[in-house]
Amino acid sequence: MEYRQLGASGLFVPVLSFGTATFGGGNAFFKAWGNTQLDEAKRMVNLCLDAGVNFFDTANVYSRGASEEILGRALEGLRNQVLISTKATFGMGDGPNDFGSSRYHLIESCEASLRRLNTDHIDIYHMHGFDANTPVEETLRALDDLITSGKVRYIACSNFSGWHLMKSLSASERYGWAKYVAHQAYYSLLDREFEWELMPLGIDQKVSTIVWSPLSSGRLSGKFRRNQPLPEDNRMSQGGSHGPATNFDLLYKIVDALDEVAEETGKSVAQVSLNWLLQRPTVANLVIGARNEEQLKQNLEAIGWNLTTEQVKKLDEASAIDPIYPYWHQRQNPKLNPLPKFY
Repeated sequence: MEYRQLGASGLFVPVLSFGTATFGGGNAFFKAWGNTQLDEAKRMVNLCLDAGVNFFDTANVYSRGASEEILGRALEGLRNQVLISTKATFGMGDGPNDFGSSRYHLIESCEASLRRLNTDHIDIYHMHGFDANTPVEETLRALDDLITSGKVRYIACSNFSGWHLMKSLSASERYGWAKYVAHQAYYSLLDREFEWELMPLGIDQKVSTIVWSPLSSGRLSGKFRRNQPLPEDNRMSQGGSHGPATNFDLLYKIVDALDEVAEETGKSVAQVSLNWLLQRPTVANLVIGARNEEQLKQNLEAIGWNLTTEQVKKLDEASAIDPIYPYWHQRQNPKLNPLPKFY
């Protein structure tokens, strides 16, 4: 297993982590992701540990706490061998203070997550989204207090825009508080907008990327193919997908290139898709999910080898999209805005 340093911190994480949003299946949305219960969860945890994946990602909103509870029980007796990441911000109730990144809600959420996970600390605590109602200073001071108390080791954010992240980093620096060391973000061959601003920001500010949905809700799993019916046993068809409507012309163009590279490497389309991400700047970790043990075994085979420069270029060209303003304008002035090689 390869380990990479997480941002400007001293923490090293495996390049793959296991996402447990499939644990619990608490409502129709999360059942579309999966419905893993305790016995299978324990087997999946052991499969991960055997492969060197000792990093497990969850969130309080996944099946309204059921994912955290099952993960906590599946990790009984293993806590000192693993890293646990969970998240707060999104709603956990109907009250006016049951959502957001206020001091009140974060402390309540952290205590509840610790109980469900049956642990005394969270290794990486993410703000699941940006709360525009709460001053970033209030959020970051509360997070710094959680670190000082020993309940949280590192903090990270998720689904922030560039200015959200930069404003937060600036506030942390101004007051000497803990900084976000990673940004858990939506990124894949089909969804490359992350490269326009957030990736350059990560390079400049030493904020690592933890990628969620690296297979674009299953679109890059190899099941979606030109001139074939859409698969029925996938997250999209069952109402559990994220993001805008799928650009199928682009998807099939990417899959055609993936098929070529998969044939050259002897790997699956999904494994090639994951391996491409691990060669992108700032990417420290991919959160891989799985509905069952066989799917997990397949995803674990995405590491231990690398695509060639030519294969990466082929996939880059097949997945390229025109940037929106101001990024297309900035790229017209390379002397003023030297662009990293991934462009």
